[in-house]
Amino acid sequence: MHKYGTAAVNDRGHLEIGGVDVVEAAAQFGTPLYLYDVALIRERARGFKQTFDKLGVTAQVAYASKAFASVAMMQLAEQEELSLDVVSGGELYTAQKAGFPAERIHFHGNNKSREELEMAFDAGIGCIVVDNFLELDMIGEISEARGQAMNILLRITPGIEAHTHDYILTGQEDSKFGFDLNNGQAEEALTIALKKPFVHVLGLHCHIGSQIFETTGFILAAEKIIGKLADWHNRLSFESEVLNLGGGFGIRYTAEDDPLEPAAYVEEIIRKVQTETKKCGLKMPEIWIEPGRSLVGDAGITIYETGSIKDVPNVRKYLAVDGGMSDNIRPALYEAKYEAVLANRVNDPVEETVSIAGKCCESGDMLIWDLPLPKANTGDLLAMFCTGAYGYSMANNYNRIPRPPVVFAEKGEAKLVIRRETFDDLIKLDLPLGLPQTN
Repeated sequence: MHKYGTAAVNDRGHLEIGGVDVVEAAAQFGTPLYLYDVALIRERARGFKQTFDKLGVTAQVAYASKAFASVAMMQLAEQEELSLDVVSGGELYTAQKAGFPAERIHFHGNNKSREELEMAFDAGIGCIVVDNFLELDMIGEISEARGQAMNILLRITPGIEAHTHDYILTGQEDSKFGFDLNNGQAEEALTIALKKPFVHVLGLHCHIGSQIFETTGFILAAEKIIGKLADWHNRLSFESEVLNLGGGFGIRYTAEDDPLEPAAYVEEIIRKVQTETKKCGLKMPEIWIEPGRSLVGDAGITIYETGSIKDVPNVRKYLAVDGGMSDNIRPALYEAKYEAVLANRVNDPVEETVSIAGKCCESGDMLIWDLPLPKANTGDLLAMFCTGAYGYSMANNYNRIPRPPVVFAEKGEAKLVIRRETFDDLIKLDLPLGLPQTN
């Protein structure tokens, strides 16, 4: 078993997370169950923040809450003095309910509605990351009508591609996100924004992709953007106070993955920005980054109970669990790979290879193909690692399956932070057709 955070095996052969016996947690909260290692989230957050502090660079580390958003998670981000990246009115509302400081909230998204923008102004958030001309116009109109200033970053696509799955590439030229740096759109947006009386352009934002294991993409993006900033400084007298290089820092899902430590990403980014700004005669901007998956991804595990077993002779053995694509759609959506163990029998020797099937009525509802395990029985507990990002946040009610609860584990305490949905929750928004009309 690969060591994740506080993960350990106790003297009963049970998996422990944050000092909490997984078997006991499953008995208390039921399965499926999302269980988070809070100490590991804190460690990751401090790994990013302390590197900036050590190198004396002014920065903001914003948690990209799309990875996993809840009141408790946002309160944890506030405890670690992070900023917060939200991408919808719902995420902003959750942040408000969590009491998150509005001045450290950044609002993203490629199609923000006027209502969402009004909500951001009402909340007095710190920054809106502007993605398109329509949004720029709406922000200008709202700010002028209210006489209320708003800080913005312009999201640009620098034409740098990260080597990840096509569905999660966002920095290349053919993208639904941002103003293109190469075809003149970014400069046009900047020119328009600088003329709006209540809009303050803090700087630029880019995000080149996700699950990135090296620094090359960030280095190339920084070099290209700072070169453009030097041009704009000379021609438009614009000086960027902030350079936000986004997130996308990778984590280890399986043995094939080899991510860097948080400090390694930060050090390389800082070094490049310092070098390029000095070369171009620019002031060093404040650096912002937006880790999401890299803060919570490997801190989360999902606990399932095993059910039916189907052995197809000379073909495959299927082991079904009581969850699936309703609580983790990534394998079906991205062909995402995971590792898992039997949480109640971690030390038992491997005896077979099985494929983990979900319970949804879809042939594609397969969580893991060809997983080496001890001989599994109905009623075992399967712990699937690194499900902390885009598990709960992309969970759904397909087949009318209630979403699992979320539990935070820290220092031997298991704290329920999202309760399990009930069948009544599933129908609470449903309206009956009503009685048929009779003459």
